[in-house]
Amino acid sequence: MEALKQGADTLFILLGAIMVLAMHAGFAFLELGTVRRKNQVNALVKILVDFSVSTVVYFLVGYSVAYGTSFLIGAEQLVAKSGYDLVKFFFLLTFAAAIPAIISGGIAERAKFWPQLLATALVVGVIYPFFEGIAWNQHFGIQAWIKALTGEEFHDFAGSVVVHAVGGWIALPAVLLLGARSNRYRKDGAISAHPPSSIPFLALGAWILIVGWFGFNVMSAQMLDKISGLVAVNSLMAMVGGTLVALLMGKNDPGFVHNGPLAGLVAVCAGSDLMHPLGALVVGGVAGAIFVLMFTLTQNKWKVDDVLGVWPLHGLCGTWGGIAAGIFGSQALGGLGGVTVTGQLIGTAMGVAWALVGGFAVYGLLKATMGLRMSQEEEFDGADLAIHKISASPERETNW
Repeated sequence: MEALKQGADTLFILLGAIMVLAMHAGFAFLELGTVRRKNQVNALVKILVDFSVSTVVYFLVGYSVAYGTSFLIGAEQLVAKSGYDLVKFFFLLTFAAAIPAIISGGIAERAKFWPQLLATALVVGVIYPFFEGIAWNQHFGIQAWIKALTGEEFHDFAGSVVVHAVGGWIALPAVLLLGARSNRYRKDGAISAHPPSSIPFLALGAWILIVGWFGFNVMSAQMLDKISGLVAVNSLMAMVGGTLVALLMGKNDPGFVHNGPLAGLVAVCAGSDLMHPLGALVVGGVAGAIFVLMFTLTQNKWKVDDVLGVWPLHGLCGTWGGIAAGIFGSQALGGLGGVTVTGQLIGTAMGVAWALVGGFAVYGLLKATMGLRMSQEEEFDGADLAIHKISASPERETNW
């Protein structure tokens, strides 16, 4: 029976890893559909190569920073418990690799290729797993301190703060240090619109992310006997809440309609195992509103050129999700309890602060040494031709 349980747990978490791996296709197509046509190839290449760099760095460094486990041992030890520890690494790697995939959308269309790969290595190797270890592996006794102070530990079931808020708040310094795309904000005060190059691809990316998210959230139980259908239905409710509010507030804009469900899912990660489905619907709806309002504000009023809106979507909705777990996870609002608003506020604030410090350190260092930005000519030609020497589709068909 023990061998059967180990095999079942290994399969369970492997399926979760594959579902979250598929989400990276969603990141790629969401970015491809949002950027201009001359940067579509770059979006696809970045996501795949960032994932590959993340895998190597997290395997050799990041996972041991977070969990103190090294894989530099014989294969006969690695196959213990049906290889469960290896597959757990695979599952948690797909979370870690989401951080550079998030950042990629903010810095699209003007960032150099190689410095971003170096940033990925630093973020996935050190910055992200440092906070991951604090939130999910009791590092430095910080969770015990929060529990002593507030009565409960900081709770983040599937990473609203650990993954999304951290990713979004690391992206913000990167976007600010890079500056806006050329001619985006003109000297006369006008704003050049850069509409999405492909709404169908943007929508496809959103759908792939939505489907994969059920692996992201449900499989965060990590063991088959801890699976909860509540997590699945809460994820569903938050997703539709975000969609409907984004539809209304975004005035039928398809970009908002397809980012609304993602905002809801980002926000529900932390408390998806605690909330009542109606609470999750509200949390998702609020996240949809946050995204539409803050995307519009950052782009039009503050003139921060965050191409995919990753700071509002992941940074702010993730922050809201961390706090919302304390509010809607409470028994007074139909949740299971075991959380406090104060504990959630402390843990969330720590994640945001660490991400900001890490983001400014990594991207500030790279800007000072290698530079972050393509030349004006390269940006005008587009990253596809400048970096990859090929466009997504030929200007005209060749007659053979």
